[in-house]
Amino acid sequence: MTAADDRTGDQAEYDVVVLGAGPTGENLADRVHAAGLTAVVVESELVGGECSYWACMPSKALLRPVVALAEAGRVGGARQAVTGSPDVPAVLERRDAFASHWKDDGQVSWLESAGIDLVRGHGRLDGERRVVVTGPDGGERVLTARHAVAVCTGSGAALPPLPGIEEARPWTSREAVSAKEAPRRLAVVGGGVVAVEMATAWRALGSEVTLLVRGDGLLPRLEPFAGELVAKGLTEAGVTVRTGVSVTGLSRADAAGPVTLTLDDGGRLDTDEILFATGRFPRTADLGLDSVGLEPGSWLTVDDTCRVTAVEGGWLYAAGDVNHRALLTHQGKYQARIAGAVIAARAQGEAVQPGPWGPHAATADSAAVPAVVFTDPEVASVGLSAADAEREGRRIRVVDHDLGAVAGAALFADGYRGQARMVVDLDRGHLVGATFVGSGVGELLHSATVAIAGEVPVERLWHAVPSYPTISEIWLRLLETYRG
Repeated sequence: MTAADDRTGDQAEYDVVVLGAGPTGENLADRVHAAGLTAVVVESELVGGECSYWACMPSKALLRPVVALAEAGRVGGARQAVTGSPDVPAVLERRDAFASHWKDDGQVSWLESAGIDLVRGHGRLDGERRVVVTGPDGGERVLTARHAVAVCTGSGAALPPLPGIEEARPWTSREAVSAKEAPRRLAVVGGGVVAVEMATAWRALGSEVTLLVRGDGLLPRLEPFAGELVAKGLTEAGVTVRTGVSVTGLSRADAAGPVTLTLDDGGRLDTDEILFATGRFPRTADLGLDSVGLEPGSWLTVDDTCRVTAVEGGWLYAAGDVNHRALLTHQGKYQARIAGAVIAARAQGEAVQPGPWGPHAATADSAAVPAVVFTDPEVASVGLSAADAEREGRRIRVVDHDLGAVAGAALFADGYRGQARMVVDLDRGHLVGATFVGSGVGELLHSATVAIAGEVPVERLWHAVPSYPTISEIWLRLLETYRG
């Protein structure tokens, strides 16, 4: 433990210094503190990070009323009671509450209750185990780490270098989830998760939405049927989905006026707001990476213990989006738990166990990453797609089943539409991937995650009996098809 007089004035020493107070940074600091080390977190924005204020929480708060209303409309008896569209002010008010009205008092209180110090300001590396923090008043404070510095600064929304983009003032994911009213017309550029979720939300809240996708389909990293079913759902909801088209320029003559988009097919599109959901960049441009031999603005390559491989001495770690392994909040928190355990073990002279699925290895980052797309229909996936498994050279069997054919789905919604797939490694005898598309499938996902992470033999899964009549009965149908 660090003595109190080591933290006075403009100099302070801790066992661990964490850059970034998002979910990843908070969890890492909590893990090392629980192991008996001292920790300080440095944050220049709101404690709680992107997920709490500009991503996970507010976006899902926008989507939940939308999907709940749509699902009620698909159940006889409930459908007759659904007589209107979403109450937009009420939806936005609920969203604001889940974003804590963009105040971090509760998160700060949690840090204090956990015994973790907070330093507000912008932190930059200044050589080995040394961080210089520039505070809101311009003053500087030096933090020194006895054992480790952990970079948990996350990622930001990337904007393409298009003519007129600065004058057009486009939305990124931040503006899309925090907007105070629905624009009359909204163009969404991209075909990934943010694009389809925000198209779902703002169309239901009253905007005329056009989705512009450079590729030939949506959700290209998932099984093809996922993007196809989501595209069908968006189209039925009134979204105009245009694939194979790119934006080549933007113009906005008046601050309150429309944006005109120039497209690569020679067409033009007028819209009131435009959202670019076209990728992420690492928040490392001004972290002093050059002081430790790293390239400013780069993703930080780590090993399975989340230690930065290019820095000698084993004192620098990177967890969460910034290491580019799996850009999801829950994976960042998982990495934080792993890295926290590793840092504590090394600090206390204990052996590190970096083998796959051990206490000090973030194996799930490559083998069992779960993700949910909160559209209508919902998409839930974990592990490898069939194409990814084949690229790895695995000998696989793909098993598909109509999710709407099980009794639980028929009860869940009239005319339930969905699809399920499991990918089995024939040489290992267990699942390596699973994807579900349909209403409520996010709650199916953890069973698949457990099967993959636990490498449960397919024959043993035959004895995991699903409750009747629930949508989980899809597991029995998949296994029956597999066994023939």
